[in-house]
Amino acid sequence: MAKVEMYTTVWCPYCARARALLDKKGVAYTNIDVDDEPGRRSEMVRRAHGRTSVPQIFIDGEHIGGCDDIVALDRAGKLDVKLGLQR
Repeated sequence: MAKVEMYTTVWCPYCARARALLDKKGVAYTNIDVDDEPGRRSEMVRRAHGRTSVPQIFIDGEHIGGCDDIVALDRAGKLDVKLGLQR
């Protein structure tokens, strides 16, 4: 299974939607709350090539993008492959 990291905040509805999608798929992920760990926000921006909004999602170190991006990957049938759920 792929290593998934997601930079989020508790109050963000897009973060909740992305978490729900991964939970539905049964995928474990590391949730990095940038409100709880404010020092991690600059790390997120660097890794996400300047993007400052949450969520920012990474699969095996690859920047996927935000909620709309992960939902689009799922709708296109490409997310399960990236997550290692199918070949």
